Amino acid sequence: MPTMWWAHSQKEQPKEHWQPLRQHLENVAVRAADFAAPFHSAEWARIAGLLHDLGKASEAFQAYLLRSNGLDSSDYGASGKPSTHSGAGAAWALDEYGPVGRLLAYLVLGHHAGLPDWIGGVQPNGTLAQRLESARDELRATNNWHSRLNLPAQPPTPPRKMMHAEMHLWIRMLYSCLVDADFLDTEQFISPEVYAARSDFEPLAALESRFFKLLDEKQSLAPKTEVNAIRAEIRRACEDAAKHPPGFFSLTVPTGGGKTLSGTAFALRHAVLHGKRRIIYVIPYMSIIEQTADTLRQHFGNLNVVEHHSNLDPDAQTKAARLASENWDAPVIVTTSVQFFESLLAARSSRCRKLHNIADSVVILDEVQLLPPELLAPCTDMMRQLAAHYGVTMVLSTATQPVLPGLGTIAEIIPPSADLSRRLRRVRYTLPDVRENKPRSWDEIAVELARHPQILCVVNTRRDCLELFGKMPPETIHLSASMCGAHRSKVIDEIRRKLQAHEPIRVISTQLVEAGVDIDFPVVYRALAGLDSIAQSAGRCNREGNHPDGGKVVVFIPPKPAPMGQLRKAEDSARILLHETLDMENGEVFPRFFSEFYSRVEERFPYEELLVRDAGCIQIQFREAAARFHMIDETQQSMFVRYGASEGLIGALQEQIRIDAPYGHLLRKLQRFAVSVAKSQFLKLKANGLIEEFAPGMFIWNGMYSETTGADIFNDTGRLTPDQYIISENGRMPT
Repeated sequence: MPTMWWAHSQKEQPKEHWQPLRQHLENVAVRAADFAAPFHSAEWARIAGLLHDLGKASEAFQAYLLRSNGLDSSDYGASGKPSTHSGAGAAWALDEYGPVGRLLAYLVLGHHAGLPDWIGGVQPNGTLAQRLESARDELRATNNWHSRLNLPAQPPTPPRKMMHAEMHLWIRMLYSCLVDADFLDTEQFISPEVYAARSDFEPLAALESRFFKLLDEKQSLAPKTEVNAIRAEIRRACEDAAKHPPGFFSLTVPTGGGKTLSGTAFALRHAVLHGKRRIIYVIPYMSIIEQTADTLRQHFGNLNVVEHHSNLDPDAQTKAARLASENWDAPVIVTTSVQFFESLLAARSSRCRKLHNIADSVVILDEVQLLPPELLAPCTDMMRQLAAHYGVTMVLSTATQPVLPGLGTIAEIIPPSADLSRRLRRVRYTLPDVRENKPRSWDEIAVELARHPQILCVVNTRRDCLELFGKMPPETIHLSASMCGAHRSKVIDEIRRKLQAHEPIRVISTQLVEAGVDIDFPVVYRALAGLDSIAQSAGRCNREGNHPDGGKVVVFIPPKPAPMGQLRKAEDSARILLHETLDMENGEVFPRFFSEFYSRVEERFPYEELLVRDAGCIQIQFREAAARFHMIDETQQSMFVRYGASEGLIGALQEQIRIDAPYGHLLRKLQRFAVSVAKSQFLKLKANGLIEEFAPGMFIWNGMYSETTGADIFNDTGRLTPDQYIISENGRMPT
């Protein structure tokens, strides 16, 4: 029987330079235990670390490792490639600990392939129940090698009495500890130069003085206006509230009140005072995430802020930041609500790896009212568990605060005596009479808009945006999701430039400008929608209080109601409240609106069925849940457009695919050049030759793409219609 057993080999290195199996298991056990300590589960993670690669202690695996390096494997007396090495530790846990061993079996069996389902699901052959027999064969092949490890005869006691609904997140958190520990120890041995590039980030306490020094300087240099005086007051309230015990906080501040930096001031003071390890800023829209990250980098330093989202250009990051985005090991993380919540319900090791680093953090949920209403049950339950059991302080930040179910007591940071709604009242609303319900034509609206030299009009759909834009005078700006992200950013920069230069500017936009886009118009028109959308559009009006008499916000009933779905339900909910005289500046309006809105929405994720119902016997459908939980509407399909640098990136991507080379970095770059359309519309456009599948599952738009309006997705045939050959009255081609 051989005396040495290996975990990892080194190419072109003698066996003496390989990593012994026992060393790897013990290293991973120690790291995983450290990661799980903040949520009182270190012993569970330690056992998982010792068990995860137990299957490598088989003669078949050791022989395979030797043969793969061109070495003699005859001492191990085995041939062929072992099917897997992850089953042995899972089988040991089940045999030794009985049903409770399933907790560890999920972790060990899934440490490479992802957390399995118990039975059935989207990948039934990979389920835990069906792998047990082959797992026991793997365990027998190790010849009691587990006896060399410090494994307890009895399973540890769980950290608390767990409700069934809390089991799946705890298992994911333990899984995160295991896979991150395994990744890091393997990387340190196989690729020490990569491991060395990981930064030892400064703790938040070391960043505190820099942040507040810069914040003080910015505040002292700001013009001595009433709005800036109120912003300073909001900041003081945030810092004062930081001393309160961890838990749930709401930061309800009208748009333009400086929530980003004041909320971060609360998070930093609170984190340092209560021993939190990082700040995680969760943002709903890609259009504002870079703006927020840039603001935070200015105050924390470039090296301490890590972005993690699909639109990120990998070339714009340092190597340390790219590595830190894998496991969120940085003091300040800026991410999307998609990345945050989908990771909390994920099954893949790469998605779950970062979860343990959410523990002992301050999480700021920006524009929290934009959580998908049909996913509130799983989202709010994840939030509840993070606050209750993982040391997370949650800050719900918005100008239009919803009432989220199941969260218990939420402490409002801004005291009622601040009376922000009245003091930050910067607009005068004109609301429609919904009882008369008289829609207005686009021609009528266009005439009104043209009377104003600077005006923003927000409508509900891309088709509405295009139709109204076509009736506007020359030099009007169109802004919608028919334009790729790179194009929209360029247009928004031009809008800001014109506003700052006091030049005439008229903008017709969809709701993508409503949250976090820092623009300031004297007049805003808004097609009837949910009250939250109306208030967010109003936040683009007289933002800096430069118009003493107040900005003008006009809400009108458009020619057609919002399309069926969430937009229509929000509009219908607004109509209910608009039957009475409303003060849109009264914060009590929004809880009423959201209660009405949420009552109209049905949950679309079977949370109870997949993750709760059978958790008492530790039978959980992890993969099925991950496959069915999507924050983004699945009825949309994305495609790349030819704009700016995208042509070269698409060519490079095609070449990488042709030679079977890695191309993930190119896909991330191309996200800035993607446009999404409804799947039904996508299929029609594709059938007419306007969309081409240039690689499996990757599509490119071959129709017209305008510098003014983006992809011409409503011209289904791709052929010019007779009126498109004619110059319209306003001097340009109709779009």
